[in-house]
Amino acid sequence: MIYYSSHTRQPSSSVDAEDKILKMAKQVEIKYTQLFINNEFVDAASGRKFPTINPATGKVIAEISEGDKADVDKAVEAAKQAFNRNSQWRKMHPYVRGQLMHKFADLINRDLEYIATLETIDNGKTYANAIEDIQASIAVFRYYAGWCDKIHGMTIPTGDTTVTMTQKEPVGVVGQIIPWNYPFLMISWKWGPALATGCTVVLKPAEQTPLSALYAAALAKEAGFPPGVVNVIPGYGPTAGAAIAEHPDIYKVAFTGSTEVGHAIMAASAKSNLKRVSLELGGKSPLVVFDDADVKEAAEIASNAIFVNHGQNCCAGSRTFVHSKIYDEFVKCAKQLALNRKVGDPFDSKTDQGPQIDEDMLDKIMNLINSGKQQGAVVEAGGNRIGTTGYFVQPTVFSNVTDKMRIATEEIFGPVQTILKFDTMDEVIERANRTNYGLASGVITKDINKALEFAQAVEAGSVWVNCYDAITPQTPFGGFKQSGIGRELGEEGLKEYLEIKTVSIKVTKKN
Repeated sequence: MIYYSSHTRQPSSSVDAEDKILKMAKQVEIKYTQLFINNEFVDAASGRKFPTINPATGKVIAEISEGDKADVDKAVEAAKQAFNRNSQWRKMHPYVRGQLMHKFADLINRDLEYIATLETIDNGKTYANAIEDIQASIAVFRYYAGWCDKIHGMTIPTGDTTVTMTQKEPVGVVGQIIPWNYPFLMISWKWGPALATGCTVVLKPAEQTPLSALYAAALAKEAGFPPGVVNVIPGYGPTAGAAIAEHPDIYKVAFTGSTEVGHAIMAASAKSNLKRVSLELGGKSPLVVFDDADVKEAAEIASNAIFVNHGQNCCAGSRTFVHSKIYDEFVKCAKQLALNRKVGDPFDSKTDQGPQIDEDMLDKIMNLINSGKQQGAVVEAGGNRIGTTGYFVQPTVFSNVTDKMRIATEEIFGPVQTILKFDTMDEVIERANRTNYGLASGVITKDINKALEFAQAVEAGSVWVNCYDAITPQTPFGGFKQSGIGRELGEEGLKEYLEIKTVSIKVTKKN
């Protein structure tokens, strides 16, 4: 993903310094493993714990307190008290709230390397990518810190007998459930607008990647957020996640993850208190390459679009449509780019791709790769697991892919590029839209008319022209169809956490 911010710092460019950091990173101390409720780290009510695994080795990193409904109830009660109309948080001046968020961002920046290390050992992404994710998170928090004192209503002309105005108020206690593919970045996408609007938060990180969320909680306390404003409950979806989705005192839930779980959250909202729901779900995003494109450049864009974050990206360009006139040349370039990718130790500065998140995802990816082989797609590169230690998959490229193959219809969420052939604009638009998803899309062409025609016709929340993953804190992000409801980032992201109240005042005229 592409972020622009003048407030983040780059890691040291010194090779010696980098090697020293990476050597120390492998021996990192895990500081927090308990639940975080009301500004305190506490054990789960049940006393249960679950392991978090290093996907590069398959070994346990730490045992984490396992939250469930009883712990969610405690966290919600703390968040309710923090949202009380007479609480410190509710009475806090918006400018001061913004300063707290800036201080929080400063602390993240201070501990940038440590947090990136937690991400790398817990998620498997390369250390370099983890650094970029944390820097992007800082940019998001600073963006929303600037919004704190700029959220306001309007006055509305309603005749000479009334004065009418609107007020924008925080929804209240919000539940947030985040995925494992961008653990810290998703914290910023959720906490940023929630805190800027004055809500209080109960967050459930993914059970695969709880470490950075617990550290973020500690930094929130250090920054000075009052007790109960931020609460973090690690645990499993069917227990802790379901308790958040069903809780009668949570008035909004934000979820990023699979479409299947999104359906369950919608149902839980309907059955409980009709809480507001925003969902950022799966995708099978098309990237269309026209015959006027520079083939080498297009192949590089397409390769990055699918292989970034090991293919574990909801908006990955997972269906690459290439015009028939340049198809063969494009496939050759794509094959070579995949073969050039180095897979291995995510702490090695030369590594492009680390492991997949866990054995379940590894099995899913390999099952889909095998289905591609069986259904007649041609393996141009990769197609196999690497070794037996950790969860590594070769960067894989398929050509001769058709629309009905499983690799062309199902979200793989792994390093698998599928390349399909097309001939006309009308044809490729119809095929690109022939999916239940609609999260993102891309088009590569030198013809602005083609680009605009595609952008207007494609059913997707984002359209990237001659680039991909061009996401910034200012730009709204979300999906069409079953890729989600609502938007994150930008001013649109604030609206998900606000209620609008209309106040009309009768004007009494004196004779």
